[in-house]
Amino acid sequence: MATINDVATKAGVSTATASRALNGKSTVDPKLAERVLLAAAELGYQPNGPARNLRRQETAVLALIISDVENPFFTSIARGVEDVAQAVGYSVVLCNSDENPEKERRYIDVAIQERAAGIVLSPTGTTTNVDLLAARRTPLVAVDRPLPDAPADMVLVDTRSAAKEATAHLISQGYGQIGCITGPSGIQTADDRLAGYKDALRASQRRTSAKLTRRAEYRADGAYEAAIDLLSSPDRPDALLVANSTMAIGVLEALSKLDLRLGTDVGVVAFDDAPWAPLVNPPLSVVSQPAYDIGKVAAQLLMARITDSSLPYTTTTLRAKLITRGSSSR
Repeated sequence: MATINDVATKAGVSTATASRALNGKSTVDPKLAERVLLAAAELGYQPNGPARNLRRQETAVLALIISDVENPFFTSIARGVEDVAQAVGYSVVLCNSDENPEKERRYIDVAIQERAAGIVLSPTGTTTNVDLLAARRTPLVAVDRPLPDAPADMVLVDTRSAAKEATAHLISQGYGQIGCITGPSGIQTADDRLAGYKDALRASQRRTSAKLTRRAEYRADGAYEAAIDLLSSPDRPDALLVANSTMAIGVLEALSKLDLRLGTDVGVVAFDDAPWAPLVNPPLSVVSQPAYDIGKVAAQLLMARITDSSLPYTTTTLRAKLITRGSSSR
């Protein structure tokens, strides 16, 4: 069985550095930490997590509570969390809240009862069920959506700027009436994407109009109904910014139903580069969010918090990338 000395030798670092990296210490250079984690994974190194946590009466288990297990964005976050956790001897329990605050609350209760060492949470809203975690000082990292008043580290994406860039791209392609289909009011990512869309319209001296925007659940069926409503109106938009890839499926179904051609009749840019996005005809333009990196950074922050609860809380904001394809070009 591989030892920590073996890991240090393979990674080309000292044993002390390897130990700090495997325990998620933020003082380790990220490139060195990545080398150590990779070496640990290649060697099959397994630290004695349960023994390490026995004095704190914790299990070597992390709870990952996400909003929608069917959304590839959250699947990639889960993979990032698990890869880091497994490398340092922790297991991950995946929980799906379905955007339901009550369901989220039950999973948090279960994590506390099972003495999870920490939680990575995609909150259902800005006021969420973390009061018990704070009372018990259970380490928490929020991903994708902020928890402004909670004692937690956060890993976010600047989606407002990304939405502004995507909308500006549609404007540059010559689309005249650009609409937006976003998520429910009060969910930060939905609000930010709508705000970024409006930022781009104002920057191009175009008027914003409620007639060109719709809100729906982050689901295909809700986006389908919203798109049918928008695209059946007399002054229908000729381009759409769509808040995620699951909603984009509903929009594509609506285009087919109304016999409208993607890119030609209606340009589309959607958030998240789902595996199927390059395969539609024409391929779908997307705002690609670094989902795997969100999970990876969140897990590293959580391991550091588990090791040292006195660390200052941090907010890490990552950038998204616009990938233009045929769906947003005439």
